[in-house]
Amino acid sequence: MKTLKIEWRHLDVSGETCNRCYDTGENLNQEVKRLNRALQQQGIQVEWFETKLNDTQVPQSNTLFFNGVPIEDILNIKVSKNYCGSCTDLLGTDTYCRTIMFEGEEYEDIPAKAIRQAAHKTLGLVDEQKTPVCSPGCGCQ
Repeated sequence: MKTLKIEWRHLDVSGETCNRCYDTGENLNQEVKRLNRALQQQGIQVEWFETKLNDTQVPQSNTLFFNGVPIEDILNIKVSKNYCGSCTDLLGTDTYCRTIMFEGEEYEDIPAKAIRQAAHKTLGLVDEQKTPVCSPGCGCQ
């Protein structure tokens, strides 16, 4: 069986993480379940694990790695940062956290669609949503 390993790096302060990291974790958990249901018949298993970061590692927080490769190196994603009130509350100091630009929109969490696309691309699969509904030469394009 082929395995895709996804690492989720996020801030952890006494078992708590910020809102945007929490949302990424929820998206990842749900998407991995969906991917496993869809890919199991093809002999592919998707696993994820987390790496908890401390307050000195905030710039690495809210990142996903697919077989060791960051999502922004797999998809057309631009990384930026903005003020994070949730991290500021957790850490007691003004904190600026990672955001991403994906398909023309800025996200503070990593959306399920980006996770799915990165998984499919890493595995060499075509994303179902991008599969043409017509065949070449049919005249509908």
